[in-house]
Amino acid sequence: MESFNQLLLTLDGLLGSAAWFPWVLLGVGFFFTLYLGFPQIRYFGHAIKIVRGKYDKPSDPGDTSHFQALATALSGTVGTGNIGGVGLAIFLGGPAALFWMWVTAFLGMTTKFVEVTLSHKYRIKAADGYYAGGPMFYMERRLNMKWLAVIFAIATVISSFGTGSLPQVNNIAQAMHDTFGLSKMLTGGVLAILLGLVIIGGITRIAKVTSTIVPVMAVLYIVGALAVILYNYQNIIPSFAAVFSGAFNGSAAMGGFLGASFAYAFNRGVNRGLFSNEAGQGSAPIAHAAARADEPVSEGMVSLLEPFIDTLIICTLTGLVILSSGVWTEKFMNRFERADMMVVAGTFTDKEEEDVQHLFGFLSGDSSDVRPYTGTIVVADGRPLNSSEFTVINSRSVAEDVEFRVGEDNFSGVLNVTSGSLVNPNVEVWGNSLLHSVALTNRAFQRGFFGEYGSYIVTLGILLFAFSTAIAWSYYGDRSMIYLFGPKAVMPYRLVYVVAFFWAAIEDTTIIWNLSAVAIVLMTLPNLFGISVLAREMKETVKDYWKDPSHK
Repeated sequence: MESFNQLLLTLDGLLGSAAWFPWVLLGVGFFFTLYLGFPQIRYFGHAIKIVRGKYDKPSDPGDTSHFQALATALSGTVGTGNIGGVGLAIFLGGPAALFWMWVTAFLGMTTKFVEVTLSHKYRIKAADGYYAGGPMFYMERRLNMKWLAVIFAIATVISSFGTGSLPQVNNIAQAMHDTFGLSKMLTGGVLAILLGLVIIGGITRIAKVTSTIVPVMAVLYIVGALAVILYNYQNIIPSFAAVFSGAFNGSAAMGGFLGASFAYAFNRGVNRGLFSNEAGQGSAPIAHAAARADEPVSEGMVSLLEPFIDTLIICTLTGLVILSSGVWTEKFMNRFERADMMVVAGTFTDKEEEDVQHLFGFLSGDSSDVRPYTGTIVVADGRPLNSSEFTVINSRSVAEDVEFRVGEDNFSGVLNVTSGSLVNPNVEVWGNSLLHSVALTNRAFQRGFFGEYGSYIVTLGILLFAFSTAIAWSYYGDRSMIYLFGPKAVMPYRLVYVVAFFWAAIEDTTIIWNLSAVAIVLMTLPNLFGISVLAREMKETVKDYWKDPSHK
């Protein structure tokens, strides 16, 4: 299992995490933005009118309204990435990462417009009586590339578990346990039952639920975020200044010895942007294919609102909460995750510029005199006695006030460290260090008008965001199963989806997440290729839409 996990990490390094992938993603969006004449700006107002139902006709074919399709797609994109993903992006790439998330969203509005239009154009009415669409249908019906469509569909099924379900409920269960002390098994069981009741009803029930959840969760989160931003109003302008300064000066200095080159901030910002709004991934077109519309272009216009709402509004609010509150440069007492922790030989501090440079070079894989520590740590009543021999690094920062514990008790004895990793699995390491992901956002939300109660907003946000994401991705998966195996495969898929959802609440989902990271690329690259090949057809389809006077 460990070797398989390592293989997945290697593949991800060659694909999604590779330096070339963000350029491909942005390149396609940039091309279509110019080729179609900035549709994300020109058609924005028209898109809002469509969502409001101005052009609706009862006779239009489809299963859901424009708003319900938008809500379903948004429920798939607005998830834990909007809460923890932004915190991770800023942690890794500095404030400049937020700028590149904006760029990804702006260009992604066009990409989503294109992929949804083409997928809606080649949708079919499936044997179960409901409409089915998505990139796999235009790949087969228009490009005559069934093999590519099969790859996309399989990758979508994998991603439905890896991004849409398992890590989502794992985050929910952890948040509910940390905030309210609820059993992970109880949380997983209750949510699995609710999930089953929703998704077994198909797209009509899914659309009704998501069109209710999405507005509620958006309002809740926006109010909570503004309570922090306005409380720290004096830091709003400096926060924006840090974002643009980091982007255009090619640096993104952070607290401690954290820092990021232009390439690092760019890569992290673009990748987190894709993970958040999914523009180019090809998932949202599956939801939009069910919308009642007489013209594919009209549904494509609706979809361009998604990256705007998901990234330019919600992710921006999260970023401003983190930056304006100042928590991104502060150290907090926390339990160190082994994946974030490294023990290096010698004594270092983040108060000395020379030490900062050495440590940053070491963590970035550049030339550095810093070496991983191999040896022992002698501990008495939780405190290391030979601390002059090593330095504990956690979350890319020098850890302070380090303690070693076993359960609630302080540890005493000798610990072994090999190549920078603590060998003893039963010993917990605590101390002050920087935070990232959900933990960072959680702290930031406590720096506003609601005080410590702000963390409840994060927890409830995770609950609503993640649960709605699981609902939407179940639909993406079952439409892909219909494409691959026919309607008979849908019910078994839904049952497995619900059971796996419960299992993931109490189990480690790391390997599933790594598998999904590869699957996301196997969705995105074929989709970007397909829409690029059909660029001329897309332009003609848009022209034909505007020839109808009723659309103006």
